[in-house]
Amino acid sequence: MLLCIDCGNTNTVFAVWDGTEFRATFRTMTAHQRTADQYYVWFSTLLGRLGVPMEIDEVIISSTVPRVVFNLRVLCANYFGTRPYVVGKPDCRLPVEPRVDEGTIVGPDRLVNAAGAFDRHGGDLIVVDFGTATTFDVVANDGAYVGGVIAPGVNLSLEALHAAAAALPHVDVTKPKNVIGTNTVDCMQAGVFWGYVGLVQGIASRIKGEYRAGMRVIGTGGLAPLFAQGDVLFDLIDEDLTMHGLTVIHRYNKENG
Repeated sequence: MLLCIDCGNTNTVFAVWDGTEFRATFRTMTAHQRTADQYYVWFSTLLGRLGVPMEIDEVIISSTVPRVVFNLRVLCANYFGTRPYVVGKPDCRLPVEPRVDEGTIVGPDRLVNAAGAFDRHGGDLIVVDFGTATTFDVVANDGAYVGGVIAPGVNLSLEALHAAAAALPHVDVTKPKNVIGTNTVDCMQAGVFWGYVGLVQGIASRIKGEYRAGMRVIGTGGLAPLFAQGDVLFDLIDEDLTMHGLTVIHRYNKENG
């Protein structure tokens, strides 16, 4: 079975792919201090509780935090007897190379999203990923990543607001009943929720105008379903898009290696 690992700035996701479906998906906090042994104890314990056999023979990794990759490589070597594909490294090929400014290093998560989105939904897409940052990835009609937008993430914005204004509390991200808040929490929730609805609408509209072709907007990431309640922001939600993209890139490398 294939183990897909998506390491973001906040969380790391492990998902086991049997060639047809994901048998198990687990999430842990990203920490570069975590050793290969700690990863294995955590992962094997959860896998055992679900009754999924530990039959990992291949691994693919996408990481926006370079410092964690070493221990993940050790995990693969010591416990799975395999050398992982790492998206963004020369030995991990992409179905279609990105078309960006020369010398630009594209985040592996964005390359993975482009591959997964094109495989499932075709080209001419805007993929909006609600992670630590809110990213907009433009996928051309041939599946190439051709650029995008990076904005502060929702939770990052809330943390910054709380840190810069001591009188403002921590609040959950949720859809408020009204735009006009009648207390501090409601005001903050309205500002964040409707502010990001406006951000997505505005940026997507400008991308479409600049791209000059019909485009669909795909939402992904943990908060995408929440913001889909706010307005008609997305043509569809694809919650496991990143993990699917890892299976697409892995399959391409196996077939064209």
